[in-house]
Amino acid sequence: MSDCFICAEHADPATQPLVVAGDEQVVVAHLPLATPAGAQERAYLGYLFVEARRHVPELGDLTADEAAAVGIAAARWSRALQDVEGAEHVYAAVVGHGVGHLHLHLIPRYPGTPREYWWTLVDEWPDAPRGDGAAIAALVERLRGHQIVSNANS
Repeated sequence: MSDCFICAEHADPATQPLVVAGDEQVVVAHLPLATPAGAQERAYLGYLFVEARRHVPELGDLTADEAAAVGIAAARWSRALQDVEGAEHVYAAVVGHGVGHLHLHLIPRYPGTPREYWWTLVDEWPDAPRGDGAAIAALVERLRGHQIVSNANS
């Protein structure tokens, strides 16, 4: 869709350094430094989006294959945030208020985060891990290199 900034990001080579993984159904990308609301100098490290490749506004609009791909990607990259970045918990949420393109937020909570900053306030913790473009690129590379060991019983 031409007026959707998520669709535009999927087609923009400049956003590719933020992409952790992608296929024909889903794109997983790190929170960018610049947002439509304005530029940030540093982003909360590990904040990922699992985005439907096809422009769909709601979770219920996904095909069965797309829903499976979103779920598998969310599980895989949540595990990677724990295994690679040491997150003790990964929050997952679909909000859908500001952008009409389905995207699932994966938000890591790191050890030492005070309880009063858990969940929706995790990125407001003054000592939360934040980074510039170079730090985000390094994190994306670490995640890209992570291999999930399949467990047939899980």
